Amino acid sequence: MNEKNETRMIVIAPSSEITPDQVVRFLHSLGKNIAIKETCYGAMIEGKKEDVQLAVREVRKLDPNRIYSKLRGFPVGDQRRCRALHGSRPGFTQLEKEWEMLSLIEKGLRAAEKNERIAEKKKKGKLSMDDFKRIVKEVIG
Repeated sequence: MNEKNETRMIVIAPSSEITPDQVVRFLHSLGKNIAIKETCYGAMIEGKKEDVQLAVREVRKLDPNRIYSKLRGFPVGDQRRCRALHGSRPGFTQLEKEWEMLSLIEKGLRAAEKNERIAEKKKKGKLSMDDFKRIVKEVIG
């Protein structure tokens, strides 16, 4: 991969109703000269940096708070990362953990859009019963 090319992972949050197939079909519809590979978490795309970045901007419009992009250090099909050759999925554990946290990022983005204040981190210590009841009431309703 040269400096003018870029490889990105498009990751769909677990709460999204968009499927990897829909993402891939949309990316193809853009008509850009990029390589697209469907994955279980979304897609990998590769091509000229400006084409890849445009594709990322456009695909995120499908579900802005639940479609994310992550730069990938290896090109699509790179044998150093190919599970067919190594019998495992290098880096998948990290991606899986990040994927699980996307719902928290989505919640923060929604709050920011509504200009809501996100709770500040309090000092470590015991949680008061009043705070506990307040939290339960907020979560349960």
